Amino acid sequence: MKPVAPEKLIEIDLADAGKTALAAGVLARLVRPGDVLALWGDLGAGKTTFARGFIATLLPQEDAVPSPTFTLVQTYPVTIAGNIVDIWHFDLYRLKHAEEAYEIGIEEAFASGVSLIEWPDRLGSLLPRRRLDVTLAPGAVPESRHLVLAGGSEWRARLADVEGLLRGVAGT
Repeated sequence: MKPVAPEKLIEIDLADAGKTALAAGVLARLVRPGDVLALWGDLGAGKTTFARGFIATLLPQEDAVPSPTFTLVQTYPVTIAGNIVDIWHFDLYRLKHAEEAYEIGIEEAFASGVSLIEWPDRLGSLLPRRRLDVTLAPGAVPESRHLVLAGGSEWRARLADVEGLLRGVAGT
């Protein structure tokens, strides 16, 4: 269950994994240090595909973007607005207690990085209220995904500038 019910800002259907990665790339161009994107969805919903597309958009070189399923976190230094910023990709599926997130750098990530968090429910009350919720679910046809973006007024303003682009990626 999501601890906060932010405002639904954009809802689109994505045809396949490629479109999911492209939509993530659009969002990657909007982030700022301190941003948190909570990736919600069941196993196989496309959270890791989204994270990989997001990170690959900002990486200066074509590095592989592994899933942090066993390491719990991977970091990637990228340049955002002329500054080096770490993207922190968390996969918290194996986290047993929210407090364990302190051991893997969650405070540093929230303070100065950009955080992509798979299984954000594992953080409980540690999950920041100021965030973008990215919910992925199976779409109407095989391989498709239903994407819902929800957040506060800061995200409403940022997403307004790219809503048309996201809908173009989705083909809707």
